Amino acid sequence: MKIHIETERLIIRDLEEFDVDGMFALDSDPDVHKFLGNNPISKKEQAEAVIANIRQQYLDNGIGRWAVIDKQTNDFIGWTGLKYEEGLRKEFNYYDLGYRFRKEYWGKGIATETALASLKYGFETMNLKEIGAAADIDHIASNKVLQRVGLKLIETFEYDNTPHNWYNLTKEEWLRLK
Repeated sequence: MKIHIETERLIIRDLEEFDVDGMFALDSDPDVHKFLGNNPISKKEQAEAVIANIRQQYLDNGIGRWAVIDKQTNDFIGWTGLKYEEGLRKEFNYYDLGYRFRKEYWGKGIATETALASLKYGFETMNLKEIGAAADIDHIASNKVLQRVGLKLIETFEYDNTPHNWYNLTKEEWLRLK
């Protein structure tokens, strides 16, 4: 198990096969999927497939979403981090900042905390030149997090017939924010 980041409250590490119960709890919740196409999973095998796909991204791209673990309880909170995105924006590929957490952890600042840690990792460890992110325009909480951590709203685009906000942050902008 590879730990990438530790914060005061959290361990951010590679997703592992043994995270299947936590991943199932996360992705089977309809509320979690409200702004993700309303298509929650219904079988643990689907959670296993999600984890396998992310683990393949580690091999193919050197990066993928990471598990977020509560240091005090060892509870699987959800996932965060960067991934190399090749399908969301038809015009270009990019490194995408994302996060998804179990409902009982919403509103506790975890998205902001892990997003900031992921940006730092992307710019300092991976030496990326820019990082992008997208959020359904109606997902107020996610849009606020992206703006709070410094990403700039660039435009609105359609994905799956739903308007999304497109955000971007360059390394130079991030260095000025520090």
